[in-house]
Amino acid sequence: MVQGVYVLSTAPESGKSLVVLGLADALHRRTGRLGFYRPIVNGTDPAHDPLLRMLRRRYKVESVRCRGGMTLADARAALAAGREDEVVSRALEEYGRIAEECDVVVVDGSDLRGPDAGREFDLNAHLANNLGLPVLAVIGAQGLRPRETAQAVADASRQLEAARCAVLSVVVNRARPAGIDTVRAVRAATGSRPSYVIPEVPEISAPTVADVAMSLSLERLSGSAELDRDVGSVQVSAMNVENFLRVLEPGSLVIVPGDRADIVMACMASALSPELPTPSGVILTDGLVPASYVLPMVAHAPFPVFAETADTYTTAQRVSHVRSEIHTGESRRVAAALGIWARSIDEKELLERLALPRPATMTPLRFLNDLVERARQQKKRIVLAEGTDSRVLRAAEILRRRDVCHVSLLGNPSAVRELAEAEGIEVGGITIVDPAHSPLRERFAMEYQRLRAHKGVILERAREVMLDGAYFGTMMVHLGEADGMVSGAAHTTANTIRPALEFMKSQHGNGLVSSVFFMLFPDRVLVYGDCAVVPDPTDRQLADIALASATTAAQFGVEPRVAMLSYSTGVSGAGTSVDKVKRATDMVAAARPDLAVDGPIQYDAAVDAAIASSKLPSSAVAGRATVLVFPDLNTGNNTYKAVEQSSGAVAVGPILQGLRKPINDLSRGSTIEDIINTVAITAVQAQG
Repeated sequence: MVQGVYVLSTAPESGKSLVVLGLADALHRRTGRLGFYRPIVNGTDPAHDPLLRMLRRRYKVESVRCRGGMTLADARAALAAGREDEVVSRALEEYGRIAEECDVVVVDGSDLRGPDAGREFDLNAHLANNLGLPVLAVIGAQGLRPRETAQAVADASRQLEAARCAVLSVVVNRARPAGIDTVRAVRAATGSRPSYVIPEVPEISAPTVADVAMSLSLERLSGSAELDRDVGSVQVSAMNVENFLRVLEPGSLVIVPGDRADIVMACMASALSPELPTPSGVILTDGLVPASYVLPMVAHAPFPVFAETADTYTTAQRVSHVRSEIHTGESRRVAAALGIWARSIDEKELLERLALPRPATMTPLRFLNDLVERARQQKKRIVLAEGTDSRVLRAAEILRRRDVCHVSLLGNPSAVRELAEAEGIEVGGITIVDPAHSPLRERFAMEYQRLRAHKGVILERAREVMLDGAYFGTMMVHLGEADGMVSGAAHTTANTIRPALEFMKSQHGNGLVSSVFFMLFPDRVLVYGDCAVVPDPTDRQLADIALASATTAAQFGVEPRVAMLSYSTGVSGAGTSVDKVKRATDMVAAARPDLAVDGPIQYDAAVDAAIASSKLPSSAVAGRATVLVFPDLNTGNNTYKAVEQSSGAVAVGPILQGLRKPINDLSRGSTIEDIINTVAITAVQAQG
């Protein structure tokens, strides 16, 4: 039977979208087909509701499982005409169609933005009852003291009881930070009913430049096209440059008449100077633009510059009323929302009250979401060696906001912060370590000299080596200053791995470091090894790669069934390379009698049950393999790339294995998402 939850606000401005997102994320990791339904949407086109669009993108949900119902205007008209039954009947019909395709449906009630919020609340309660769904009640506590919050909870509880709603749990959102008194007051007001308190988070509640641009329908005149920048404050400039620069704050949205070239150039100068704060954007008002000799310089502004026909006062007034919307600053704001949800909500307690069907398959998104959740459970210290790469900076910000791990960046602090301000990236709360001036450098150099003395390394040379980010970061891990390191976004694989091979011995003392890729297919996860490190392994090395790959697979929730790949299956062929695979297979079986392993076996027989039934009908691995070990690097590297490009599978890696502590490499073409995933994997490895 399909399960559903109705998320219901008890008052306007409760931040309900955060709760919908957090609940959706929790459900997605624990169940199968997830659906979304908004019975009443605020816009004019339910098919293009922005929150639903975001959920479709994020959870790869097709429209049939993620839909809106009628518009708020149509619902009001129906209620005014006494046709409430029509609204309920339509909701029941639409919900039923979605439920047929889903295991769990999150129903998002209306936002109570209308003039008659009380009647809108009653309608949502009526819809929840008729749909037969438990209610997750969201109560806004913005600006309220603990006693006032408790009173709001008590009032909402009475409303819900009067409406005969079955309440799953109560979430108090946007509470004052550090409010243990609020938590106690809320729990006292809700009694035995589970309740949670989410504090106000400026990274979520403050609007972004994208929010402002969308709300005011602004035209971008020039400058950066990156609008996902937090608006720290609004600065209306009607003063001279000297006073303007004195009051300018980091992330200020500057509103100024378009003919004030002096202020515009001051904003440009502030962005180029590490001593001055960088604006998040500039709005030129009154339909005016700077002189022709100024415009070419403004074109290269590291912040967006907008043109607005309204006057400065009117523009400032409209900006002051812009709402923060999760869907407009998706990656950064979603990360902050999921981070505070994870810190504030006991998901296990909340979801135990629902009879959730378990997912039948492991999708790429579910695997990656599980990965982040596992990393968060026991937060480790991960150092990113390339702190002046903008992709690394953005990934670090999202990791911090989502509370995945403790991140350190290597680089010159001024250069890192200058790049962050220019890109609209918030690095507050992230540790920045400068290898050139760190007090750790001398200790690290002495340790490196000691470990490499047999190679003739002297202390002066060791000090120079510790200026390299990969060496410094690896030494941080080696000496316990960090739990893992990720590098390679701007450097070669050799640059990342070499320090670890020089002075951080392998896990089992055999000196072999290998790698795997997690290949994420639509319905399963396979592990490929080795596709990045060992060019032509011996039979002993091939066995070690298989054993390490099986261990890595199990660590990440993939039941290891190991296929030792060859161009021959079973006894159908012979040759030097086939014999090597046979010997390696025997070594693996002897070392791990508990492990399902078979080989030599061809790729098709390893993964296709129909082919396996004819080639190796009695094998416990054939047709069901999850760990595929390639005979050499040439085969492995080409195969993973061919599969990735031709099948649409997501390749995550290479993930290094065999080191005492986790060091992982990035492709120089890595996306921000790739970096986040690799850091999460490194954090989980560090837990093990």
